[in-house]
Amino acid sequence: MIATATQPLETLADLMDRIGNVPLNRVRLHPSPGTATVEDVLRLCDREPKYLCELVDGVLVEKVMGTPESRLAARLIHVLQTYLDEHDLGILTGADGPLQILFDQVRFPDVAYIGYGRIPEGADPKAGVPDWIPNIAVEILSPSNTKGEMTRKLDDYFEAGVELVWYVNPPTRTVRVYHSPTDVTTLTDQDELTGEQILPGFRLAIGNWFDRALRIRPNA
Repeated sequence: MIATATQPLETLADLMDRIGNVPLNRVRLHPSPGTATVEDVLRLCDREPKYLCELVDGVLVEKVMGTPESRLAARLIHVLQTYLDEHDLGILTGADGPLQILFDQVRFPDVAYIGYGRIPEGADPKAGVPDWIPNIAVEILSPSNTKGEMTRKLDDYFEAGVELVWYVNPPTRTVRVYHSPTDVTTLTDQDELTGEQILPGFRLAIGNWFDRALRIRPNA
């Protein structure tokens, strides 16, 4: 069970449990765990762009993504942007685009769709960490992602108001589609991913997505 933000912290083990027991080599020590802020996320993005760090309960946790995961995300962004070029409903962000989804939580979804209705009038288009809540958040799972980490992230997304979350598992070529932390459907590479009521008419054959994203030769 993941510790909740209302439970008091007494040990480092309590803190690690709360953030999902991520590998310790992904937890930044400066600033001290529990004291980091949104400004620290921005500082790292500006000064150390090789480190993309999410903010989880005052802890900076390095985001991980390998080349296969990046290619899957890039292909998905291409297909989604093609849809949005024909249906001008909102915008996309990628894996290096931080979003402040809760007061003390900054996440970097691998892909996020944000409908125009969720972007306030007069919002600053240059905001480094905008507090825009995605309609759809996508995570391409990496080997070092822990079950606890992804459970906590899922809870944060839905608490913030995200409507749909896609967890993509490259080794199994499956996509878990969440409508809530407990309402989940697993799709295989024989299925289609759809935008449901959020992106009406959007359809993506999962097998073709994996094949096109991960091939390294034209006939591969």
